[in-house]
Amino acid sequence: MTVAITAMLTAVVGVLGTLFAPVLTQRLTARQRAEEARTADTQRRFDERRAQYTAMNRASRQFHTLLKDALHRIRDGVYTDQERTQLEEARLEHRDHYAEAQMIVPERILQASRDLNRVLAAGDAAVKRLDRGLARDGESVERALEDLKAAGPRLDTMRGLMRRDLGVTD
Repeated sequence: MTVAITAMLTAVVGVLGTLFAPVLTQRLTARQRAEEARTADTQRRFDERRAQYTAMNRASRQFHTLLKDALHRIRDGVYTDQERTQLEEARLEHRDHYAEAQMIVPERILQASRDLNRVLAAGDAAVKRLDRGLARDGESVERALEDLKAAGPRLDTMRGLMRRDLGVTD
């Protein structure tokens, strides 16, 4: 009787193994695919954030540079419509990249960008007033250039936060 029970158990285990092997394989494959999808999603989000940081940094620095250039040209009396157009395009690009970033970057990066934007917006307003001959009391090109220097450390802070968020350390 023991041999018969052993043979029957062996047959049952064999049949169950044959039946459950594809199910087990399917579950393992599904798990592996889910893990691959999570990894791909994580990489996609990282790449998206890196691209956004690069665009924000470039647009902010370009806007800052063109503001300084505009102030120097206004001072020298050689500010042209071409420079006005370039500055306006840089302002709009800066604004657009900030708007896009609001959906994907951490709040600490947005706060650093807002801190920088306050300085750049004030510089832009000063450039427009000075260009139109509508300077406020005490407002001058030299004062606007001095005020715009506050953007430098804010640009560096924003870039540093972005780099840390991406895992760049040195």
